[in-house]
Amino acid sequence: MNMGRVRLFAGVGVVLVLVAVIAVGLRMYPLSTGDAASGRIAFVSDRDGDDEIYVMNADGSGVVQLTDNGSVDRSPAWSPDGSRIVFASDRGNDEDIYDIYVMNADGSGVDKLTDGCSNHDPAWSLEGDRIAFASRGGIYVMNEDGSGVVYLTGNYQESCAEVFLAVRDGEAGYYRRNADGSLELVTDHDSVDWGFMDGGPAWSPDGGRIAFSSGRGGDGLDELRVYVMNADGSGVERLTGNDNYLEGLPSWSLDGDRIAFVSGGVGFFDDQEIYVMNADGSGLVQLTENDYRDEEPAWSPDGGRIAFVSNRDGDDGIYIMNADGSGVVRLGDGLSPAWSPAVD
Repeated sequence: MNMGRVRLFAGVGVVLVLVAVIAVGLRMYPLSTGDAASGRIAFVSDRDGDDEIYVMNADGSGVVQLTDNGSVDRSPAWSPDGSRIVFASDRGNDEDIYDIYVMNADGSGVDKLTDGCSNHDPAWSLEGDRIAFASRGGIYVMNEDGSGVVYLTGNYQESCAEVFLAVRDGEAGYYRRNADGSLELVTDHDSVDWGFMDGGPAWSPDGGRIAFSSGRGGDGLDELRVYVMNADGSGVERLTGNDNYLEGLPSWSLDGDRIAFVSGGVGFFDDQEIYVMNADGSGLVQLTENDYRDEEPAWSPDGGRIAFVSNRDGDDGIYIMNADGSGVVRLGDGLSPAWSPAVD
């Protein structure tokens, strides 16, 4: 099960796991040839048996493990000065219930920012004072210390009840977490209101807007699209719309002019490709084209490259390519790449 695929199925309670880290057997092999790109990339791997956060140079060398525990750590995102990393983890919670944590860039000084219903997909504003995240099918923002939580979008729920995607006993399926915390497998999908599926927030570089994925206006899982809104939740606009395809996991270029995202088939094993468009939804360009899953795009700080995840070589691995889709290079096995804003 690919983490990017799971993240793309975010919503009404479907936990946007733009990073349920479920892939197994991940190994990291340093890049042996090619130019050494500047900066660092945080990523997720279970090379030690648990889903942990690592960091590497942008040429695949210098891999360092940052977290080490028996829980799932996922969705790393850098602070704008590159000194800290915010992430989601189920440490201290039941399985599939996540909170947002922050740590120093060397893995020290871990602090818990949220405490409650499952919270995931953190994204740091470029000013560094706010963090957006997804919870219970909606998008929230909070101060960088976890205070001042504000609800922005979604189908607001008072309780922690939600529906989420998980792999149990090797099988993927949707589970309903009831208000009392009990879990049940969803066998009748028609019984679930997939209406609002807001998740995967991504701040614009100027801090004024947030791009996100949503199933609003469609049939839930079959019509996930990319939207943008003002940072206060107002002015929601739809940017994409391609019948019978899922579109999500938006990522802004540092100049704020372009948004990379994923578009692909509905099924778990359908192909997905990476596209880029102008920030207003115009100028759509397809960057990858193959029969595999290319997912989780992340812009380099100079805007010249995009890191992404693909299974084109059999295992889920991290790749980089030029912003026009050329020059694809594999860095190694891993998921959920996040490029450091600091350039060496």
